[in-house]
Amino acid sequence: MSDPGWARIASFRTVEAFRTHLAKGGIPLELDDTLAGPGETPFAQSIEADGLRAGNRLCVLPMEGWDGSATGEPSDLTRRRWRRFGESGAKLIWGGEAAAVRHDGRANPRQIVVTEATWEALARMRDGLVEAHEERYGTGAASDLVTGLQITHSGRYARPNDWDKPEPLVAFAHPVLDKRFPGGVRLLSDDELERLAADYVRAAALAKRAGFQFVDFKHCHGYLCHELLAGRARKGRFGGDFEGRTRFLRTVIAGIRAEVPGLRIAVRLSAFDTVPFRKNADGRGEPEREDAGYGSAFGLLAGEALDEALAESRELLGLLQSLGVRWISISAGSPYYNPHLQRPALFPPSDAYLPPEDPLRGVARQIEATARLKADFPELVFVGSAYSYLQEWLAHVGQRVLRERRADLVGLGRMVLSYPELAADVLAGRPLDRKRICRTFSDCTTAPRKGLPSGCYPLDPFYAERPEAAELKEIKQALRA
Repeated sequence: MSDPGWARIASFRTVEAFRTHLAKGGIPLELDDTLAGPGETPFAQSIEADGLRAGNRLCVLPMEGWDGSATGEPSDLTRRRWRRFGESGAKLIWGGEAAAVRHDGRANPRQIVVTEATWEALARMRDGLVEAHEERYGTGAASDLVTGLQITHSGRYARPNDWDKPEPLVAFAHPVLDKRFPGGVRLLSDDELERLAADYVRAAALAKRAGFQFVDFKHCHGYLCHELLAGRARKGRFGGDFEGRTRFLRTVIAGIRAEVPGLRIAVRLSAFDTVPFRKNADGRGEPEREDAGYGSAFGLLAGEALDEALAESRELLGLLQSLGVRWISISAGSPYYNPHLQRPALFPPSDAYLPPEDPLRGVARQIEATARLKADFPELVFVGSAYSYLQEWLAHVGQRVLRERRADLVGLGRMVLSYPELAADVLAGRPLDRKRICRTFSDCTTAPRKGLPSGCYPLDPFYAERPEAAELKEIKQALRA
């Protein structure tokens, strides 16, 4: 399913052709004409903050593999993915994987979990990444490699026991999203959140024991902690005003500081959001309700009033800075209710909609949001997202962003699944391998939404040859029919 109304990135074979398309669409995205050589590229500059030093400006963003064991350990597929992260050449591994802090917070029955029973397997997974990095780049190359683990509870989107059975645990009654769960949702009590905060601290301690240098305390994409930030209608200690809505965040950070000294804390944040979207009769995304009166978003983007939408993130970043959190990864929205905002793509996954805008506009919006927040908080380290859709022009745009200090690092997500060596090629000044560039076919999302492992089935021969590839092809054919 694709929309012929939006031009494909692969059709722009020159910088000028791409720039002409951007200008024609009024898309505020800047890029450099040429890429700097290996000795001059801003991608190769190191960065240091809060006792962590990453040897270059490329980052692997966290993803869910949907391929762990039933009890939460990494599988061979998980370990392969992490080794490829290590081989990529990126020096910051931002969580690498979304790991649930306990069973009922799993987004799927195969998500990895951080427990006493799994931490040694997680340590071996991380060791495999470091080993692969040094095998590729030489003994001692990992001295400036920074590895973290993203810790999370999926909240509203928890499916811990069955692919087809959602078990939503929510922060507040949502006027739109609750209706998407015919079986109902369960509101977490304040006492339950207190116990969950302790689970986060325990998971952080286990992550440190496993060798991770930081944990990403996930606050994005509609999961529980992100939803708590929007809990104005929630009663009790963890809702209402800004103090209440950030109480869970402050409780967990204080607990980690007290019980896990030396472990750094980072936050991946959806910096703005919209009302939920749905598929209309033409298959295109449209708002499910009007912006007016909608109070269930953190950083509501009304129209294109981005500066107003970022006001809440500025308040939160001020708090995080005061708490000594220095590393921030910026995202937006949710893959569940506004994927065009969160992860721009021309080809949507099976359960999504055709993009309501040129996906390049979504890329430009996230880059601009990150740039504005970086300008407001120059002492924080910002990792930008949404770059994969740029495809051939990823490095040209990323170089411009780094050169103008509109972000500190360029984050790579799904691109690493198809082309992990893109980072190494950019750093070495080599031409990109166009046959391996992610074209946002979204099979890495469609597959897990249908209970299959996530991977790049179109471009990674390893996945293309697996039996799940044939199953996925049949699923897509049935959906088209």
